[in-house]
Amino acid sequence: MTSQEEFYKALLDNLYDGVYFVDNDRIITYWNKSCERITGFTHEQVIGKSCQDNILNHCNEAGLELCKTACPLTHTIETGRPQEAEVYLRHAQGHRLPVRVRVSPIRDENDQIVGAVETFSNNAALFSARHRIRRLEETVIIDTLTKVSNRHHGEMRLKTAIFEYQQNNIPFSLLFIDLDNFKHINDSFGHETGDRILHMVANTLKLNLRQTDTIARWGGEEFVVLMEVNLPDSNQNIAEKLRNLIARSRLQLGESDIGVTASIGATTVQPDDTIESIVARADGLMYQSKAAGKNRVTRA
Repeated sequence: MTSQEEFYKALLDNLYDGVYFVDNDRIITYWNKSCERITGFTHEQVIGKSCQDNILNHCNEAGLELCKTACPLTHTIETGRPQEAEVYLRHAQGHRLPVRVRVSPIRDENDQIVGAVETFSNNAALFSARHRIRRLEETVIIDTLTKVSNRHHGEMRLKTAIFEYQQNNIPFSLLFIDLDNFKHINDSFGHETGDRILHMVANTLKLNLRQTDTIARWGGEEFVVLMEVNLPDSNQNIAEKLRNLIARSRLQLGESDIGVTASIGATTVQPDDTIESIVARADGLMYQSKAAGKNRVTRA
């Protein structure tokens, strides 16, 4: 090995990222010290081995083995295009380690592809940080019982929707939903059953609205739904659909078949609306539904 080759080897060995080379047959020809540190596999264990031997056994978060089906190295060697992905490699001790890989082609003096270089770094800290951020976000915006948005997030979305209406004339509708005779359910079957009913209703709402709509638990047995208006009568039609679906949702509890109905107030944003005014209007319409016999929709 020449002094220049020794210099480059020492340079690569002292990089924080793992670096390894493969030829066009995906035979590993170089494996730096950081590869050993990150993966637990030594230089002697991998040099001359093929990626197809599944030493690192890269997979994605769905468990798909990339070395056999969607190998970034193969794609780069075949196309000449760099690749980047977040994958999970198998450590020498057996556990899965999240890494970010970057693959680039290696070309000879005639610009022919003769292999590829893959660099990767331990992504565990980043993955952990993302997980913590997601958990914090859930704490801030998700109702812990029903797993839909909480009131705080509902108010934030409503504030944004009013601003977009005032600035860009994008209308929206608000449904105020209150479960009928919910106290009777708690008194007759217990609060645990009441909680399951709330979760059932929340799922009915969540699974039967668009992803662009917002469902928030407003408090107790109250929910609000914020949705974009596509047609003049769309809020009434959707409200009736949700009312029917809630009434036909049933919770099996031993020999009992427990259901609940909902009274709904439906309204569309007006030019001078604030959060307080549109919620108060929808809430008042909901109480009109209660007064008219419950399990119905009142719109204005």
